[in-house]
Amino acid sequence: MAETIRALGLMSGTSMDGVDAAMLETDGETISAFGPSRFMAYAPGETDALSAVAADWRRFRPAAGGDAAILAAAEREVVSLHAGAAARLIAEAGAAPELIGFHGQTVAHAPEEGWTWQLGDGAALARALNRPVVWDFRSADMKVGGEGAPLAPFFHFALARRIGGSAPVAFLNIGGVANVTWVDPARPAPEAEGALLAFDTGPGNALVNDWMMRRAGAAMDEGGRAAAAGRVHRDRLSSNAARAYLERRPPKSLDRNAFSALLAAMEGLSLEDGAATLTALTVDCVAEALRWSPSPPSRWLVCGGGRRNGAMMALLAERLGAPVEPVEAAGLDGDMLEAQAFAWLAVRVLRGLPTSAPSTTGCAAPVSGGRIARP
Repeated sequence: MAETIRALGLMSGTSMDGVDAAMLETDGETISAFGPSRFMAYAPGETDALSAVAADWRRFRPAAGGDAAILAAAEREVVSLHAGAAARLIAEAGAAPELIGFHGQTVAHAPEEGWTWQLGDGAALARALNRPVVWDFRSADMKVGGEGAPLAPFFHFALARRIGGSAPVAFLNIGGVANVTWVDPARPAPEAEGALLAFDTGPGNALVNDWMMRRAGAAMDEGGRAAAAGRVHRDRLSSNAARAYLERRPPKSLDRNAFSALLAAMEGLSLEDGAATLTALTVDCVAEALRWSPSPPSRWLVCGGGRRNGAMMALLAERLGAPVEPVEAAGLDGDMLEAQAFAWLAVRVLRGLPTSAPSTTGCAAPVSGGRIARP
């Protein structure tokens, strides 16, 4: 029987609002226990260089000969902020992890061009925390034809078993982009044939958030209240730019800004109607995902910020033909699930176990991604 390891996972999403840090005890297959967790928000000025790179990533991309000084500063910001979040959690927990899983900060993701870009130096983080760090989770997958994303599905398999699932279940993560994992927990392992199917469904919260910022200076549609007060304009979605993507067979993945051009189709609508229409688009894309499912999920468990959007959750319940619940209904933490995933994946990398498979990223064969940096 493999040794159980206390691992700490670190995750900063495309919203770049802070770092999620979560501990987990696992052998890389089963979850023995969930540990303490915390969110550390970024303070004003802490991400100036990172924000500059993210806002104009094509110019800063190393392949384009970007400004080396600003890139180096952004890298230092990412490492420093993640080290700070980890150190604070370790101090609060009074227990140090044996291993750290570090996703880094995604700046851009272009699987159709064969590359993805995450800022963050695992070796520097290992030195800062004096702990081994598993990082660069995506490169190995992309080298064998995978899209490098999504990476949480293998963890979703472990969660489905942890909550005692027997029938197929769907985990729906609604962050900037929405992604779904169809799981059959009766299969022997996540890399086994028929165990998983995972892919990005389409826009998550990104378009609604951008609309709210553009029209109201608000970071999001809090609780889905604007969408609930608006009317869906189906004519604005009849020939939307997402159609070609929806017709692609999974696995498939997206960049956060892949459908930003759709915002132009909302011009002339009220704040509420635009929010309602873009929320309906997210739900439409999720509903389209059902066509690819090997069998209908018995239950949809929703994580990410979208689970707090009442209008979005109500529309999903209308469209998906099965119970739709936040993951908390199954005793899980929807805020920390991705950080926990990278703790779990780090242990798998340490053990040489697969972290992705053809059914999750489109790679040629199951692959163990990630590099290990030791202090």
